[in-house]
Amino acid sequence: MTNLFEAAGLETGAPRPLADRLRPKRLDQIVGQAHLLGENGPLSRMVAAGKLQSMILWGPPGTGKTTIARLLAVNSSLHFEQLSAVFSGVAELRKVVAAAQKRHADGIGTLLFVDEIHRFNRAQQDAFLPFVEDGTILLVGATTENPSFELNAALLSRAQVLVLNRLDEDSLELLLHRAEQAMGATLPLTVEARQLLRRMADGDGRFLLNLTEELFSLEIAAPLDPQQLADTVQRRAPVYDKAQEGHYNLISALHKSLRGSDTDAALYYLARMLGAGEEPLYILRRLVRFAVEDIGLADPSALAQALAAQQAYSFLGSPEGELALVQAVIYLATAPKSNAAYQAAKRSARVARETGSLAPPKHILNAPTALMREQGYGEGYVYDHDTAEGFSGQDYFPEGMARVRFYEPAERGFERDIGQRLAYWDKLRAAGMKRDDE
Repeated sequence: MTNLFEAAGLETGAPRPLADRLRPKRLDQIVGQAHLLGENGPLSRMVAAGKLQSMILWGPPGTGKTTIARLLAVNSSLHFEQLSAVFSGVAELRKVVAAAQKRHADGIGTLLFVDEIHRFNRAQQDAFLPFVEDGTILLVGATTENPSFELNAALLSRAQVLVLNRLDEDSLELLLHRAEQAMGATLPLTVEARQLLRRMADGDGRFLLNLTEELFSLEIAAPLDPQQLADTVQRRAPVYDKAQEGHYNLISALHKSLRGSDTDAALYYLARMLGAGEEPLYILRRLVRFAVEDIGLADPSALAQALAAQQAYSFLGSPEGELALVQAVIYLATAPKSNAAYQAAKRSARVARETGSLAPPKHILNAPTALMREQGYGEGYVYDHDTAEGFSGQDYFPEGMARVRFYEPAERGFERDIGQRLAYWDKLRAAGMKRDDE
């Protein structure tokens, strides 16, 4: 396999990044992806059988997607071509396909690796299909985004999606050992700082090796402690795209942690989102939604707390206003939960659709004209405040429609009191109906 530097004519003494020098030469040297490359992994089985199929490699940055594609080509004696969806279009694809067709006629296959394949639009993705189907190219696409959202169904039906994991602590430590062996030296770090270095990489092997190379380039007299390391190198920005899956995954995790009354987990996901630069007002909108959807009348103050947090943040701004979000998250997580109002809204909407345009009973309709009074509008209406209980017990559903119970309060928080009130009014209503029958 030709190295990129060699292809550029820089093979002799050319400076190469440590990450490139340590790029695995064999599939079994790739770390952290044993579920794909182990003895029974799907990629290992494909290579052993000599039957590669088009695939989409989905995983975080720095987990080996490009290296896997290159080594698959080597192991299968395929010509390797690479395109970047960021810099390439249909014109470049046509050139690659034309060359692949010529090789195909000569009995040589082509593995086309498309980095950031999710950045191709739908029409560009469709352009691959005929050449994948006729065997001109074996397509290996790489993406950091969920293929279900970003890739055409037609393309997905012709390619197997393989998920790569972010590198765990053991995998990152193995990369550090390889780097030290290649450099012939030990990283000048305390045990705690070495652990922090792995955390800084956030599962990205390439970023870890870049940090390692930076440390080796410095003249460090004594091992650095964690604070000195943090002052020396740049921490990796969290993997988070506010318009893509990471955005939705974390807001979902926050919402479900709140619903599960796990205060600490909710605070963790809030910190993750704020640390990644999420718009606080987006989080606040979700907190307001949560207050009415998952707490409701079990604690009517929940909505007030969420709205107060929004007002406080708008008034204070960042970073001081972010404490209002923390306070709201704690309140919502510890509040009693009920989705009774949410369920009541869905049930009543369904029945309203089913019953159509039934008119309200005439006794609760106003009669501003003589004709309406003649038609019985308002006749028999009982003013509730004039009754001994402040409750008339009259039926307000349309005539001919049976009563339906939409709202079933939970036996939690303030809804327990509401349930007692409803039961009391049900009792009065039943007693009034019995008197009317007599």
